[in-house]
Amino acid sequence: MADNQLYIAFLWHMHQPYYKDPLTGVYRLPWVRLHGIKDYYDMVAILKDFPGIYQTFNIVPSLLEQIMDYADGNVKDNYLEMALYPAKDLNIEQKVFILENFFYANWDNMIRPFPRYWELLIKRGMNVSHTELERVSRYFTPADFLDLQVIFNLAWFDPMFRTEDGFLKELIKKGRGFTEEEKAILINKQMELMRMIIPEYRRMMERGQVELTTSPFYHPILPLLYDTNSARMALPEIKLPQNRFSHPEDAVRQIAMAVEYHERAFGKRPEGMWPSEGSVSYEVIDAFIENGIKWIATDEGILERSIGIPLRDVRGRLNDPKNLYQPYSIKDRLSIIFRDHELSDLIGFIYSKWDSREAANDLIKRLKTIRAVLPKDRNFIVPIILDGENAWEHYKNDGRDFLLYLYDGLSKEGGIKAATVSEYLKENQPKKTLSRLFSGSWIASNFSIWIGHEEDNLAWDMLGETREDLAKFSALHPDTDYTRAWKSIYIAEGSDWWWWYGDEHVTETQEEFDELFRLNLMNVYKEMGKDIPSKLLLSILKEDRAIKPTIEPRGFITPRIDGEITNYYEWFNAAYLEVMRSGGTMHKSESFITYIYYGFDLDNLYLRLDAKSPLKDILNDMGISFFFIKPLALRIDVFIEEAKVTGKLYRKGNGDWSIYKTIKDVACLDILEMAVPFKDIDAAQKDEVSFFVSLQKGGEEVERWPWRGYISLTVPSPEFEATMWT
Repeated sequence: MADNQLYIAFLWHMHQPYYKDPLTGVYRLPWVRLHGIKDYYDMVAILKDFPGIYQTFNIVPSLLEQIMDYADGNVKDNYLEMALYPAKDLNIEQKVFILENFFYANWDNMIRPFPRYWELLIKRGMNVSHTELERVSRYFTPADFLDLQVIFNLAWFDPMFRTEDGFLKELIKKGRGFTEEEKAILINKQMELMRMIIPEYRRMMERGQVELTTSPFYHPILPLLYDTNSARMALPEIKLPQNRFSHPEDAVRQIAMAVEYHERAFGKRPEGMWPSEGSVSYEVIDAFIENGIKWIATDEGILERSIGIPLRDVRGRLNDPKNLYQPYSIKDRLSIIFRDHELSDLIGFIYSKWDSREAANDLIKRLKTIRAVLPKDRNFIVPIILDGENAWEHYKNDGRDFLLYLYDGLSKEGGIKAATVSEYLKENQPKKTLSRLFSGSWIASNFSIWIGHEEDNLAWDMLGETREDLAKFSALHPDTDYTRAWKSIYIAEGSDWWWWYGDEHVTETQEEFDELFRLNLMNVYKEMGKDIPSKLLLSILKEDRAIKPTIEPRGFITPRIDGEITNYYEWFNAAYLEVMRSGGTMHKSESFITYIYYGFDLDNLYLRLDAKSPLKDILNDMGISFFFIKPLALRIDVFIEEAKVTGKLYRKGNGDWSIYKTIKDVACLDILEMAVPFKDIDAAQKDEVSFFVSLQKGGEEVERWPWRGYISLTVPSPEFEATMWT
């Protein structure tokens, strides 16, 4: 078949956590509304200009439910109410809230393009601690707060609307000095746009250009609902919750509710499903089939582990592309496709740093190369699957330029067809069958994000106990309707709460997620008319915990302490923590530091900090401190003194810090490097050393890494390197 087609299946996954407080009905966070006006409508509307580009949109029902709330006007939104409050009447608490939360936007791409917004950010301070905000608020006039209320909500509008809507164009042109009336009109525009989202998806589906699919209703990790022990397939030694959670009926219910709700919203049952976080196991397949799902998708790592054949070589190149770029059948009734991890992540994380045209051309070039190396005997499919909202704020112009270049380029390519998944499967049924399906997710092909950490496991135990209490109580009162209580259980089963528990992710609103999880469990007892267990009143979050590095130490190092990257390999065996990954979230303000490296030889601990700009510039008006928790309470301050980088080691005794030693080996130019003798911090072989890093300005901490917890390592013995080799 010389004229074979290469099908490209873009699947955009649209999802937000369930932000509604079950006790008050208030939306605690605004991201459904703000992504609604920035991403959800325009991602599908842009396709009207490219009739040859067909795509799949996976819309999670819990997101649909929240969009409908906004569209119907049935919403109390903390951020919305704070925006609408008259600026001249704001009290101190409201001012602090606005200053803390109304700069949650990408600084380079969403704040800097608005001169007044950037001006207000500089006035507030780019790295200001919560404790400083009350003092800072005194320098903001009512006009400043009114401008901030307006421009925060204006900046989140997609560029499509900012360039086409006359009122928005006038606001942008005006730039500052906004009125309360203009603010009210702006918020009304947001509500109008929220009402446009679902009808637009339905129109594009009925037009045939878009396939709409779904996920389990409240976005749970299905294999863990079936049985938390399923985590052991990928991680046999993982520490599981005290009590096994095994409720296959909940997994089935989450799928059934999703299919029913999707049909009510769009008038058609979905044929496909993206299981939450691409999480699958062999045990859940029947639940998909029983609910009429014809195909699912997950990550290439699951395929690799299911067939037991490496898909890529050590350089990341595909060994045999046809293994990845074809559908498989499982249990003879369900098709399954596997996302190209590399291409999906290029869009999600890499291309945002490129020129938009070059990025689009690069992706098209890669697709043409894939087509060229595949056999000509059939049509293959390249699944590109990723979040449909979170990447774009990292792109210039909200990713619109990239998508326009990409869709225009693909429209002109013969032999490459952007298609829906069902469109492809209708003509190209699977030729291979999977006899087993590895249990895992799109992240590292396991479930470690959602289970295994102390916080994760405590949350599972709380969920299990609450669910058991409800099941027993419902059985004793069969004539009472406990639908609202069960809804809270299903919400609490969602993956998003566990995303923020544990060491892997941190957000400024972590406490909100923790509270929402526990509030849903509390609501179960409220619906039963029973007292809330005291344990549900206590936060699950644990401040005192060790953060896992991105890469663990792999051997001894002895770098040259000169403040420069003189040799790539001198830090090659070190551990490092990617700050924006360990401390990042979809709306995190940017950090000065990008990486923390640490390593050792037998005598010294080596520390290194990398930043987006030369670290010597940061040290000119700030100081960096390394706080040691173990084996002793110690502190190392690094600062510039008489034009020279200086390091001082302090001990803590009787509540006071006193200088103990000067650190001899410390340098700071592009990076900060330091050698700390283990004997100076009283650390012997096999002792645990724990520390965190703090950026200080004027005696106040403005940043801390990790944001919660600490970095931990063990002082090596002479056998360390031999152990690593084995």
